[in-house]
Amino acid sequence: MSGATYFVQECPTCGRRLEVRVEFLGKLVKCQHCHGKFAATDLSNEAAVPSCDNTILSRADELLAASVETPKRPR
Repeated sequence: MSGATYFVQECPTCGRRLEVRVEFLGKLVKCQHCHGKFAATDLSNEAAVPSCDNTILSRADELLAASVETPKRPR
């Protein structure tokens, strides 16, 4: 069974670091803490800033491939 893959993004409203599912890259999401709305973007790699749907899908593929290579942390 495969688990969801996440990236960390800071909420632009409250500054809380949030784990956002890769599937939400490029979509509008809501902070569960302050309810501020913002676009989900993974800025950990400045060269991979999503600018179109193809870039978003490519970055999602990179993150999914990286999650297969690294062990999952226990919850």
